[in-house]
Amino acid sequence: MRMIAALWLIAASPALAEPGLPPEAAVAAALDNHPTVVAARARVGEAEADARMLGVGSEEVTVQGTMQRRDVRGVGVVPEYDLQLTRPIRLPGKAALDRKAGAAGIFAADNRADDARHQAALLLSRQWWAWMGAAAEARTLDGAATIMEAAVNATRRRLALRDASALELDQAQAAHGAVVAAALQARARATAARAVLAASFPDLPLPAAAPPLPEPVLPAEGPAKLAELVVERSHEIGASVGDYDRAQALKARAARNRIADPSIGVRGFSEQGGNEKGVGLIIAMPLGGRARAAAADRASAASAAAAADLAATRSAIAAMAAEDAALATGYLAAWRQAKMAADAAEAAAGRQREGHRLGGVDLADRLVSERIARDAALEEVKARTGALEAITRLRVDSHTLWMHAEDHPNDGR
Repeated sequence: MRMIAALWLIAASPALAEPGLPPEAAVAAALDNHPTVVAARARVGEAEADARMLGVGSEEVTVQGTMQRRDVRGVGVVPEYDLQLTRPIRLPGKAALDRKAGAAGIFAADNRADDARHQAALLLSRQWWAWMGAAAEARTLDGAATIMEAAVNATRRRLALRDASALELDQAQAAHGAVVAAALQARARATAARAVLAASFPDLPLPAAAPPLPEPVLPAEGPAKLAELVVERSHEIGASVGDYDRAQALKARAARNRIADPSIGVRGFSEQGGNEKGVGLIIAMPLGGRARAAAADRASAASAAAAADLAATRSAIAAMAAEDAALATGYLAAWRQAKMAADAAEAAAGRQREGHRLGGVDLADRLVSERIARDAALEEVKARTGALEAITRLRVDSHTLWMHAEDHPNDGR
């Protein structure tokens, strides 16, 4: 199975984005086809249509006319008609603000689409390492079960030679059964994690067996630099900037809209059966009232809320960046310590095995050392998985893995 997994990785891509992760091209396709990303991209089209609507304005030509027959004393029934065409005209400055609001809406939607891809990448990372970690635990426990099976067989042979007691065989079989049960649980978790990953990202090809866990390594940029990039390239901040710019434009637009747009047009008429004809100019000017003042106040409040939301988003992203860097650094140090402990415990267990084989160590003492070694090995796997996931998260958040920082970076404000 390990060979199959290795061959899958080699065949899928000549170079992986990071050891232990799926091929970059496969990840890109899986993320681009994720439903949340597809929906977010569709909303960009919606924002572009809104911008076009704001750019051309809602002012439309209105055609109005009447036809009638009038009974005039001494003349009789005569036909009459009139026709008029009117259109509202945006006052100077309003169209520019409408275009600014539309452009800001596109900017916000673009950033939200990229952030949807970013969130999908984080989901893929969590589910990938959940599968990899559970599979690594299962392999570790399978190895421990093989060792305990050998201990059971050796104890059974020694019992036949009257060199061991039935109690010792029971102890060895109990220890073996416990390890097998734990291995089955880990394998079930790995199977479930793979099923979740396959269902969440059906376009991502998965090997039948999870590849082995690599050793975690911090990126060359270092945690501090990557934390800076998390803030600098955050699409959440970019979306908030777009929302703020749009709110500012709408605030200025509402203030100008307290003076209503006039309507102008032309009117042609024929009366008295054609005896009276004429063409005239129409000018209409709505008189703004309290409703327009309330709309301006509402836009001002929305602008203040957008400014506060931007500040809150900046704070949240800065906190996330600091957390990412701290977890990547701390989990890596924890894994190194766990590896040292696992190596020492395995060395001690190896000596106990040899001593037990030579008859100088009791089975009970060997079983204790085997349990300590097994627990230490599992802790090393968990610490390794945690470090790998933390480093991957830092790289995804900083847009140095699976993301495209150049697409729609925030403007740095």
